[in-house]
Amino acid sequence: MLRHYYISSDLNDLQAIEQELEQSGLSTPQIHVLSENDAAVEKHHLHAIEAVLKQDVVRSTQLGAVAGLIGAAFILGLTYAMQWHTSIVGWLPSGFLAVVVLGFCTWEGGLVGIQIPNYQFKRFQALLKQGKHVFFVDVGSHQVNALKEVVERHPSLIFAGTGDATPSWVIKGQDKYSQAMKALP
Repeated sequence: MLRHYYISSDLNDLQAIEQELEQSGLSTPQIHVLSENDAAVEKHHLHAIEAVLKQDVVRSTQLGAVAGLIGAAFILGLTYAMQWHTSIVGWLPSGFLAVVVLGFCTWEGGLVGIQIPNYQFKRFQALLKQGKHVFFVDVGSHQVNALKEVVERHPSLIFAGTGDATPSWVIKGQDKYSQAMKALP
């Protein structure tokens, strides 16, 4: 899948585009609007990006976890190399310290991520501050033509590039969850 980014200043137009894309076979989890005016996006019933995903929390948490794993592995390796595990207390203190280091680094990574914009959206920060909206669609190769047809009918939409998309299995899972929620009484 590939993510297509577009810039617009008209939420009414974006609402019409979203409806046309859904009628063309795209699902709601494939379509998002990034804006600093979340209230207006909600008022137009557009699929806004979640607040936590506007920040780099997920990626920074993952990077923190990797750093934590390296730290934990270092602690356990040092314990083994220095033969500390052969003492009366065994692996317990080192194992506990390794878990604490892993947890702390993961937590710190998340805290750092809360403070910075999502790495995928940094290039749009100036436009967002000007009151523009970023409309992006995750499409598979079989859906590109449907996207092009809809976009061609809306000349006010400005193409802003492509990027990494949400994996198709995540989108399918979101679709199934949404269907299951609608089926409940």
